Amino acid sequence: MPTGSHPAIRKVKRQGAEPSIHGNKLWKSSCLLIDYLQKNPPEHCQRVLDVGCGWGVSGIWCARTFNSRVTSMDADPDVFPYLQATAELNGVQTEPLVSRFEKLTTRQLSQYDMLIAADICFWDELVKPVTNMVNRAVKAGVKQILIADPERSPFFEIAERCADKHCAEVVEWSTRSPIKASGAIMVLENA
Repeated sequence: MPTGSHPAIRKVKRQGAEPSIHGNKLWKSSCLLIDYLQKNPPEHCQRVLDVGCGWGVSGIWCARTFNSRVTSMDADPDVFPYLQATAELNGVQTEPLVSRFEKLTTRQLSQYDMLIAADICFWDELVKPVTNMVNRAVKAGVKQILIADPERSPFFEIAERCADKHCAEVVEWSTRSPIKASGAIMVLENA
């Protein structure tokens, strides 16, 4: 999990890649997601979609740990040089996809067993598109949906809507290593 001071990340910065939608660093909720998955290995993780991936740490971890085929999706194409550097450091690769939450179709989502996301609920305007994406993912048959967040109010609104409609639950989570982080994870099992 490289930080902004890692030589590979500094090299990408020197080459001029400048993310514009908050994809400018490693977000701590990725650590929550990784720790949760390590302690609760998923049954279905052959094909993973990492939405709002940023540097892609969670998806890269799935590729490395579970040998998952990972698609790393972000609306900002400028995050992908950082993701590529992080994937190379971990000896894996993921498939990049430039898209927004609202553009993911049920047909596209049907290709995945698991959908993961970290720190994607940072604006009130994201409640509707993220909730609708989760609804389409459930309809598409995605088996597990995990969204980690440092407990912002838009996250709780999304989680409440998903709890009402799909029996999702919110799990408080914290980790001390390798990075100290705390927050919550919305866990949706779509059996």
